[in-house]
Amino acid sequence: MTVDTASLPVRYLPTSDGRLAYRETGSGAPLVLLHGGFTDHRMWEAQLRAFAPTHRVIAWDARGHGASDNATRPFRQADDLAALLRGLDAAPAVLVGLSMGGGIATDCALEHPELVRALVVSGAGTSEPVFEHPWVLGVIADQQASLAAGDLEGWADAFALWAAGPDRDLSEVDPEVVRLVREMGLATLRKHTPGEPDHRVPVTRTWERVPDIRVPLITINGALESPDHLAMAARLAHLVPDGRGVTVPGAAHYPNMENPDAFNAELSAFLERLP
Repeated sequence: MTVDTASLPVRYLPTSDGRLAYRETGSGAPLVLLHGGFTDHRMWEAQLRAFAPTHRVIAWDARGHGASDNATRPFRQADDLAALLRGLDAAPAVLVGLSMGGGIATDCALEHPELVRALVVSGAGTSEPVFEHPWVLGVIADQQASLAAGDLEGWADAFALWAAGPDRDLSEVDPEVVRLVREMGLATLRKHTPGEPDHRVPVTRTWERVPDIRVPLITINGALESPDHLAMAARLAHLVPDGRGVTVPGAAHYPNMENPDAFNAELSAFLERLP
């Protein structure tokens, strides 16, 4: 059974620096979905529908993304997540994070371990990524060059390439996935102004501290993801004592969107094994 989430309202949690937006459905053990950089909660639509019958599913917009307010002073994303979990009485939660969201999930387990029941990380390791592959560096350079030129559409074209990965053309990706990735990216980008300060404060020594994570962890990555992202996920799964990794066929950076049935099956199996 799946749940119709089309009419779910966006709700807001007040904080000392504006509001954090989220959508919520279902009941049961908390399952919190953390989107990637420049995207928003809409990337989790298939998971909101699929897991509402068995879990209390919460999909947030990170500060400065989607419907959440921009920062006006320094903040840590892991602390924002902790505030959300405490404010919604949603801890301990299983955190499911993709890309930036995966880094936030890992950081939260390091900084606020009492709030985390288990970790599911996709397309990431920690919030301190290691990028070396020529394709990855090329996409990042294209995004930065487009931003410097004020070319938002050019930036979105480069940003969408993450959906394809290094071994495919965008024409080989579901057009609806590409459309939504571009739409979310542009919506978040337009919330900000050129030269706006980046108020994010990093969590440090994350890779050094990862072996201290004492909750179950699984990495679920698209099989067509970049070598850098796959390597970080493998490193994370190896370092966490109760860590393991799986891949989703026919998908790159957004396996939950490209192949939701396979992604949901892996996530379901992991949830069923939790103590």
